[in-house]
Amino acid sequence: MQTLLPLFTTSLVSSSAILVAIGWRLILKNKREQHKRVMLTAAGLALAFFILYSLRTVVIGNVKFGGPDYLLVPYLIFLWTHIILSTTSAVFGIVTLVLAFRERFERHRKIGRITSVMWLITAFTGLAVYILLYVLFPGDVGTIFDAILH
Repeated sequence: MQTLLPLFTTSLVSSSAILVAIGWRLILKNKREQHKRVMLTAAGLALAFFILYSLRTVVIGNVKFGGPDYLLVPYLIFLWTHIILSTTSAVFGIVTLVLAFRERFERHRKIGRITSVMWLITAFTGLAVYILLYVLFPGDVGTIFDAILH
């Protein structure tokens, strides 16, 4: 369970990013209804990730970086960058969805491009964090503060 849940949540984010890329392609082809369904599914997967990640963090804890000491500072900088980007892209995602629901499509289009790129980068860096923590350098479980401050 300790490694299965992180794999599942990482899969949710990766799937969400793939759907965002598909949704972007659909809107370029002017397939609005398909774009809407795909993007809402992507948002649902991102929300499912957030809920499960939060629950996992509270109930189980987070894995600390178990790699060599000389990689700790670069890893933490990478992790903090990922955390800031993921938080920012989540806020942008909410704004982008609200603009779509309010049918303010000009602003939705402008912000949606930025949001999509941020989310694709977030998903990629999230996958990298998963690989670092659960495949290459697994460490002990601790609190979230242990994991991000080490």
